[in-house]
Amino acid sequence: MPVPAHLEFFIDPSRCIGCQACVQACSECDTHRGESMIHLEYVDRSSSVQTVPVVCMHCEQPTCAEVCPADAIKRTADGVVQSARKPRCIACGNCVVACPFGVPELYLDQQIMMKCDMCYDRSSAGKRPMCTTVCPSQALFFGTREQILALRPQSTPVNRFRFGDQTITTRVSMMAPKGVARDVIVDVVAAMDERARGRTVRLPVLGADAADPFADVEV
Repeated sequence: MPVPAHLEFFIDPSRCIGCQACVQACSECDTHRGESMIHLEYVDRSSSVQTVPVVCMHCEQPTCAEVCPADAIKRTADGVVQSARKPRCIACGNCVVACPFGVPELYLDQQIMMKCDMCYDRSSAGKRPMCTTVCPSQALFFGTREQILALRPQSTPVNRFRFGDQTITTRVSMMAPKGVARDVIVDVVAAMDERARGRTVRLPVLGADAADPFADVEV
């Protein structure tokens, strides 16, 4: 049974609070053998506590499958890229190195690569993946495009990413600030050099002039 076409997976990194509820829930998926297929990464741990959930983006042309010498990684007709098949996987690690999103993980003790498969046993039955059922901030969302646009009126889904000369289209969408064109391509390499822009906010400061209890604070 395929994942219903009208149901999509959306990630809003700006809403991640690093609680790891998704990591724990993922390990409870029946097809994961008790392992979590999702992990959290720090955006810039030296200067920020901001985290981002890493799930499989389910590429239209999955690089992990293209470099697999054993043909162990399959993409279903509904666009979900599966974990390596145990009988074929030789644990070479090619997929781990090739994935531009850093998703696949090689389990040496089991001699197999495993990764997020969108809880295929659930999503193919129209149910939400485990991680999306427990995320308290809805950084991970599974539903219709109409639902996410209603929930995030200031954001727009993006599913095209550029890595150097390669452009990748994914089944999973990333939420970007509203105003970004629907056909935008996120240049991931260029974005790595971007720095946060300072902004001025008005905050009440104790002991400030009673006539103007607010002060400009640069953050």
